[in-house]
Amino acid sequence: MINEQIRDKEVRVVTADGKQLGIMSARDAMKLAKEAELDLVKIAPKAKPPVCKIINYGKYKYEMTRREKEAKKKQKTVEIKEIRLSPNIDTNDLNTKVNNARKFLSKGNRVKVTLRFRGREMAHVNSSKVILDQFAEQLSDCAVVDKPAKLEGRNMIMFLGEKR
Repeated sequence: MINEQIRDKEVRVVTADGKQLGIMSARDAMKLAKEAELDLVKIAPKAKPPVCKIINYGKYKYEMTRREKEAKKKQKTVEIKEIRLSPNIDTNDLNTKVNNARKFLSKGNRVKVTLRFRGREMAHVNSSKVILDQFAEQLSDCAVVDKPAKLEGRNMIMFLGEKR
């Protein structure tokens, strides 16, 4: 809120350089802001009494958008890479998939390991859980199991994250 939008009876007033002017009515604070040819901006509306600052509103808004952009730059989005396995996978094929997962994890991504059952393979779901356990065991030096293996429809899914 700025200038006339501030409807509080009393506000704590701070100048642009951080000097406290104390608690006063909103009207008096508005007069001080007008004399300085600046705006009265409510900084902390939840405080008792609310804190208002006498500053140039355009400059303040610009600074806030710049800070938000800087914060976005520092954020890192974590992608989820999927690796699909089948219940009758051979050891060399499994090792290839493990190496791919290792690359994904080293780049900071999470890995979703999916074991797909087709047709009669659904009869051997319990014995196929060993494959996912073996996969996690081979990656135990660089990965942690975020979500253990769980059957969802015709797929058994497990999530791995980078070890910290």
